[in-house]
Amino acid sequence: MAASELYTKFARVWIPDPEEVWKSAELVKDYKPGDKVLLLHLEEGKDLEYRLDPKTKELPHLRNPDILVGENDLTALSYLHEPAVLHNLRVRFIDSKLIYTYCGIVLVAINPYEQLPIYGEDIINAYSGQNMGDMDPHIFAVAEEAYKQMARDERNQSIIVSGESGAGKTVSAKYAMRYFATVSGSASEANVEEKVLASNPIMESIGNAKTTRNDNSSRFGKYIEIGFDKRYRIIGANMRTYLLEKSRVVFQAEEERNYHIFYQLCASAKLPEFKMLRLGDANYFHYTKQGGSPVIEGVDDAKEMAHTRQACTLLGISESYQMGIFRILAGILHLGNVGFTSRDSDSCTIPPKHEPLSIFCDLMGVDSEEMCHWLCHRKLATATETYIKPISKLQATNARDALAKHIYAKLFNWIVDHVNQALHSAVKQHSFIGVLDIYGFETFEINSFEQFCINYANEKLQQQFNMHVFKLEQEEYMKEQIPWTLIDFYDNQPCINLIESKLGILDLLDEECKMPKGTDDTWAQKLYNTHLNKCALFEKPRLSNKAFIIQHFADKVEYQCEGFLEKNKDTVFEEQIRVLKSSKFKMLPELFQDEEKTISPTSASSSGRTPLMRTPAKPTKGRPGQAAKEHKKTVGHQFRNSLHLLMETLNATTPHYVRCIKPNDFKLPFTFDEKRAVQQLRACGVLETIRISAAGFPSRWTYQEFFSRYRVLMKQKDVLSDRKQTCKNVLEKLIVDKDKYQFGKTKIFFRAGQVAYLEKLRADKLRAACIRIQKTIRGWLLRKKYLRMRKAAITVQRYVRGYQARCYAKFLRRTKAATIIQKYWRMYMVRRRYKIRRAATVVLQSYLRGYMARNRYRKILREHKAVIIQRWVRGWLARTHYRRSMRAIIYLQCCFRRMMAKRELKKLKIEARSVERYKKLHIGMENKIMQLQRKVDEQNKDYKCLMEKLTNLEGIYNSETEKLRSDVERLQLSEEEAKIATGRVLSLQEEIAKLRKDLEQTQSEKKFIEERADKYKQETEQLVSNLKEENTLLKQEKETLNHLIVEQAKEMTETMEKKLIEETKQLELDLNDERLRYQNLLNEFSRLEERYDDLKEEMTLMVNVPKPGHKRTDSTHSSNESEYTFSSEIAETEDIPSRTEEPSEKKIPLDMSLFLKLQKRVTELEQEKQVMQDELDRKEEQVLRSKAKEEERPQIRGAELEYESLKRQELESENKKLKNELNELRKALSEKSAPEVTAPGAPAYRVLMEQLTSVSEELDVRKEEVLILRSQLVSQKEAIQPKNTMTDSTILLEDVQKMKDKGEIAQAYIGLKETNRSSAMDCHELNEDGELWLVYEGLKQANRLLESQLQSQKRSHENEAEALRGEIQSLKEENNRQQQLLAQNLQLPPEARIEASLQHEITRLTNENLDLMEQLEKQDKTVRKLKKQLKVFAKKIGELEVGQMDNISPGQIIDEPIRPVNIPRKEKDFQGMLEYKKEDEQKLVKNLILELKPRGVAVNLIPGLPAYILFMCVRHADYLNDDQKVRSLLTSTINSIKKVLKKRGDDFETVSFWLSNTCRFLHCLKQYSGEEGFMKHNTSRQNEHCLTNFDLAEYRQVLSDLAIQIYQQLVRVLENILQPMIVSGMLEHETIQGVSGVKPTGLRKRTSSIADEGTYTLDSILRQLNSFHSVMCQHGMDPELIKQVVKQMFYIVGAVTLNNLLLRKDMCSWSKGMQIRYNVSQLEEWLRDKNLMNSGAKETLEPLIQAAQLLQVKKKTDEDAEAICSMCNALTTAQIVKVLNLYTPVNEFEERVSVSFIRTIQMRLRDRKDSPQLLMDAKHIFPVTFPFNPSSLALETIQIPASLGLGFISRV
Repeated sequence: MAASELYTKFARVWIPDPEEVWKSAELVKDYKPGDKVLLLHLEEGKDLEYRLDPKTKELPHLRNPDILVGENDLTALSYLHEPAVLHNLRVRFIDSKLIYTYCGIVLVAINPYEQLPIYGEDIINAYSGQNMGDMDPHIFAVAEEAYKQMARDERNQSIIVSGESGAGKTVSAKYAMRYFATVSGSASEANVEEKVLASNPIMESIGNAKTTRNDNSSRFGKYIEIGFDKRYRIIGANMRTYLLEKSRVVFQAEEERNYHIFYQLCASAKLPEFKMLRLGDANYFHYTKQGGSPVIEGVDDAKEMAHTRQACTLLGISESYQMGIFRILAGILHLGNVGFTSRDSDSCTIPPKHEPLSIFCDLMGVDSEEMCHWLCHRKLATATETYIKPISKLQATNARDALAKHIYAKLFNWIVDHVNQALHSAVKQHSFIGVLDIYGFETFEINSFEQFCINYANEKLQQQFNMHVFKLEQEEYMKEQIPWTLIDFYDNQPCINLIESKLGILDLLDEECKMPKGTDDTWAQKLYNTHLNKCALFEKPRLSNKAFIIQHFADKVEYQCEGFLEKNKDTVFEEQIRVLKSSKFKMLPELFQDEEKTISPTSASSSGRTPLMRTPAKPTKGRPGQAAKEHKKTVGHQFRNSLHLLMETLNATTPHYVRCIKPNDFKLPFTFDEKRAVQQLRACGVLETIRISAAGFPSRWTYQEFFSRYRVLMKQKDVLSDRKQTCKNVLEKLIVDKDKYQFGKTKIFFRAGQVAYLEKLRADKLRAACIRIQKTIRGWLLRKKYLRMRKAAITVQRYVRGYQARCYAKFLRRTKAATIIQKYWRMYMVRRRYKIRRAATVVLQSYLRGYMARNRYRKILREHKAVIIQRWVRGWLARTHYRRSMRAIIYLQCCFRRMMAKRELKKLKIEARSVERYKKLHIGMENKIMQLQRKVDEQNKDYKCLMEKLTNLEGIYNSETEKLRSDVERLQLSEEEAKIATGRVLSLQEEIAKLRKDLEQTQSEKKFIEERADKYKQETEQLVSNLKEENTLLKQEKETLNHLIVEQAKEMTETMEKKLIEETKQLELDLNDERLRYQNLLNEFSRLEERYDDLKEEMTLMVNVPKPGHKRTDSTHSSNESEYTFSSEIAETEDIPSRTEEPSEKKIPLDMSLFLKLQKRVTELEQEKQVMQDELDRKEEQVLRSKAKEEERPQIRGAELEYESLKRQELESENKKLKNELNELRKALSEKSAPEVTAPGAPAYRVLMEQLTSVSEELDVRKEEVLILRSQLVSQKEAIQPKNTMTDSTILLEDVQKMKDKGEIAQAYIGLKETNRSSAMDCHELNEDGELWLVYEGLKQANRLLESQLQSQKRSHENEAEALRGEIQSLKEENNRQQQLLAQNLQLPPEARIEASLQHEITRLTNENLDLMEQLEKQDKTVRKLKKQLKVFAKKIGELEVGQMDNISPGQIIDEPIRPVNIPRKEKDFQGMLEYKKEDEQKLVKNLILELKPRGVAVNLIPGLPAYILFMCVRHADYLNDDQKVRSLLTSTINSIKKVLKKRGDDFETVSFWLSNTCRFLHCLKQYSGEEGFMKHNTSRQNEHCLTNFDLAEYRQVLSDLAIQIYQQLVRVLENILQPMIVSGMLEHETIQGVSGVKPTGLRKRTSSIADEGTYTLDSILRQLNSFHSVMCQHGMDPELIKQVVKQMFYIVGAVTLNNLLLRKDMCSWSKGMQIRYNVSQLEEWLRDKNLMNSGAKETLEPLIQAAQLLQVKKKTDEDAEAICSMCNALTTAQIVKVLNLYTPVNEFEERVSVSFIRTIQMRLRDRKDSPQLLMDAKHIFPVTFPFNPSSLALETIQIPASLGLGFISRV
């Protein structure tokens, strides 16, 4: 089909756009060949006339169908071109938030500038082992592909990560290395993978810096080789670095920073160890303040410094070397502050005592004056002489900067060298995976030597990339046997030749550097003369003679020639280097040790980046000639050599490509700049890959997938059994041009655009089918609607007509009835009106007459009352007038009297004032008079005449004064009278006015009171009405409140019930969590135990040196292995009370110390045992000697009965006392013990309480036996006859030999003496055979021994109580010590804190375990010893009875009425037991466990037969009271089961069989334990079969733990079996044929990644589930346990399916949701068939069911969002959003989920508190429980088949 036929109406195309690069448009009409203009309609609504190029007549690019947009692989697009690639990346990045996309063999990674939760360990586990094309694109998929190919092809791999600065190269490389470290692990205990990851912080601190494009930009390239051993585990790594940007050390552009390490040092300057560096703020140093941006937002440089130091420590760089590194770096900072002062134009100097220089010299350990001299001078050497020349200030500054860069480059080299040494492994490297993190293509406004080297490297990498892509395409075609046609692709070899060939750019540059007077200008002219107009890739700018242009593969780049020569030479003054070499600081000369060979550039150009050769582990030694040759090497030459070495390495490996894209220049999260993206896509070779793919057959389908997708285009007759032939026939009809496709062996190859054409045909066919279906359905619906409406209309008419007839008849009846009613009604109304009028008239008359009479009465009453009122008013007025007159008279009298009083008072006051004044004057005048008298007397003679005149005048004056005084007094009296009269008048006037005012006020108050009374009355009435209303409202409110209270009470009840239910669920969850943690610890221990066994076997195989002689194995060794499996198991051996734990793999030092400690303890106990045995032998000899002496003495027997009665009383009192002490001890232990001991789960508390309980029960039994003995002795007291008979000495001797305690031997000795005595008074009472005598003596001995046992138990209880008190005290001390340790640990760093706390906790628990074991063993030993003693004496009594019965004749037996004395004991039934010999134990275990075939047993024998046989053997050993036999059998059983599971642990039948038998054995031990809780369902016969001598509760715990281990192994086995089936059966296989349809993916999967596996279906899974279920049922597994296994299986199915769904975009569609729901329904049907719906398995599939529903529900409106949020309660927010983002339409009829809808979902779910984890934990194992399931099978009915080979055992 011609391409022009696709340009029809409504076809969408891409047209160029200056802003958006490419813009989408739609054809308005069909295109016809010859048209020069296309009529287009843009998406924004505008119309456009697009003119075609008249020369090329190229049509615009067609747009892919919407269902292909957002594909994982760009090569899956039908139309492969630049706009399609750009649009696909944008949709995935912006809409779906997917940053990874495949482009053939390339992974395109777009930097999101945001932390994404897609790099967790769960994601790593999900990608591990998966094929590359099966999962969504990810860096982990590329890493997994490299790791898998390395293991499969035995070929080294490389991952090439490239891109611009800020595109995320370093982060991608780090994640790839993290993947290798997580998946492969380490081959040694040195944790090499941690060291590999730890190298990143170091290299980032010294090689990364902040730029305008990236806050953590790598300023160097690196290639890390991660080495693996033969088992593909990491053993080491090696790093090569390229092009370190040295110029950044001395210069930073605006808004940029120097390398991170400098700012980290400045931020940590206040640390004590950094005081000597004399650092300060970063703005103080010239080398760190030029960019003006010393701080990165969100980065704490001090914390980063701590991380860097931790990484150095982890890599083995000692503290001294670290301080040396920081010292050199600080010296570089101080060197940058060294300033120069110009003396003239050609010389300069440094100021004296310049502080920065002195600090630099102190730090470097060099002479300050010498360094100052060579910073300002240089040495010039000629052929004849050498002289020193001063340099200018500018030259000195440049030399200083060159020295700083050189020192930093050397330090960088040194650090890389030491990192490589730390990562180097002594183990031989089998293979490696290289990770290349290198700069991408660069082009700036000004491009210099650095960009030239970078672009040269990218040219080489692009050439290698193109060749690899071309090679893969060729291999694919050849594999499918497609005719190979040469694909024309861009070959950049000419560009590489232009740069590196002879007389190339680098060659000419090196030649110019050798010229004495070579400059950049002369070098530029040589370039023009050599290459201009001769090489099409070389051009000269029009307006410059100092630049040149190279046509690279990505773009044209113009390079400025200025600085090329200087950067290529990388000049450093040799004299300055020699000064540094003479440093006293030892580390500094190490940096320059290769300078003895050359001062050649090993790092950087003076203002650019430096290529670094691969740093060898050891410095190479060269010849002088070689050194001279090396001296001539330039930076360009070195870079070319290192690049060739890199290319050789890459060509020897299988490359994998990661292209990092920077979406925008502003570091905005999820913002896509189309222009910048296109530039990078062109530069990184992605579009070239697209072009190569598009040139051939880019779309590739397998025949089955093509058939599934395009089955709708075939007719039924076209479908053949041969899918390949069917596809060929259909394609020949659909596509006429056979050049558009090719048929391969397994695939069909299509050219570009053909898949889109087929999709168009398919869509048209489906659309036509849909229209036909819609037409038919709509017609059927409308006809059905019409018939329904017609039928309804007829029915309505029928009912309406009937209704109308009934209404008319009703009307007639009502009319007649109304007439009759009217007649009677009218008569009634007239009569009623008459009666009403008559009654009204009578009432009116009566009321009127009454009214007139009342009026007359009221008038008379008013007149009478008026007379009375007048009388009283007139009397009141007269009295009022009288009182007013009286008050006025009295007032006047008072006023007059007051006036007279005032006048009198005034006089008195005047008199008082005059007397006082004269008194005062008199006092003053006396003195004056005396003075005057003296003067008068003195001058009397002189003034006589004057005195006489004065006397006369005085007399005249006195007379006048008297006269005037009398006048004044008279006037004063008249004035006072006038004043009194005036005041009196005024007071009367005021009184009158006041009275008037009072009257007016009284009147106004009266009016106010009346008004207020009226108002109060109104308010009162209003208040009453308001109160009534309020009362009504209050009543209503009360009723409402009562109703609310009832509702609240109901709600509270419901809330409390819900809360109770929630708390119950929470408690159940907590219990399950605790059980899960315990079982996980159990699983981990089992794994470590297996690891230990493997290591032990390896050690045995490696050593393989047999030791001479035979070393005896301890009899308890086998039991140690099982009983010490967990800390809760207690040792039971009497001889050796302590056993060793098997050492853990992770705690080798601690376990070795524990082993030595326990070994020492065992040795001590063996010595103690030997000492006790010697002492016992000595006591036996003493007993024999004393016995011989006693036989010679006369035997005199005292009053035995009185003595025995006293002894029995003492025993009873002692027994009571011991019981009280025991109860007190329990109480003290429960109340006062530390929480660690008294916690219900603490093993110490549990075991102590069990021991104390058993001892208490034993005491009760002994007490009963004593009482029985006492009653029997009393009853037989009179029947005892004396007889001199002695017990058998042989029996007593055997009993004595069994005694070990001193008290026992003494008591037995006393008993022997008293037994041998005889008394005359007792002898005559005995019968002549001495039977009763012997019985009595035996009972007496037993009684005495019981007494001694009670005393020993009392002592032991006292010792135990004391020991417990001491233990409580020690626990308190331990608690205080732990608190101190915790306080100390909090001061440590986090890693050291965790390690220290773990070590302390492990040591404490180990010591505590040992102490508790010793105490418990002592108690165990005491109880066991008492049991043995009781058994010995019971046996002796029985033997005595048998011996005496043999001596009694039959006649005596008949004659004697006395029965023999017997201690009542529990009757034993000897049925249901199996007897075997001790030496047959190994044979029993071998035939019954090790060599047993589960299938034969399950088919032919009863379920659980091995468990029943083992238990019956245990019963017989219990019957014999042989603890060693019981212990040995149980231990051998447990170890043999472990051995079988280790050997055949991958066989489901074996694991299921032994899980069933282990549980049955555990149930038997419980059922026949004798505990009441387990005996409820037993028959009486089964109760008789209970164990009698041993409590095997501890072994039950061991078996329970073993069952947990077997269950976990069973889960792992079934998981391994189901894992390959789940994804294929649940997701990929089309259970409902034709629903999902394969989407055109193009199959850009790597063929090397696809393994040849069988296709699994849902039926395969169901068959496997049936197989599992039938096997478990055949083995007789408990139903509850089967439910738990099924629940676990369904959880695995659901989790794996959901995880793959979340990581596979191609599976997230509507049709796939239907497939999943159908598959889940089939699983539910299987549960119903097996009657397992109540197992909880269905609930584990709920997340998968909700995910499938989410794929199918409507996803448009807010109501849909609300429904989704309420429906998906089992999915987390991250999972819901992920599914919505991944949702991909398979057909054109489906629609994508809009971004706004996803944001709406996120807003609604923002308050939901759930896990941020995306994937489910598929490795999670639910905690298992083993509910008690008693067996109804009678043990005595079990028959042992001969096929088991157990003929050596016999039924008892």
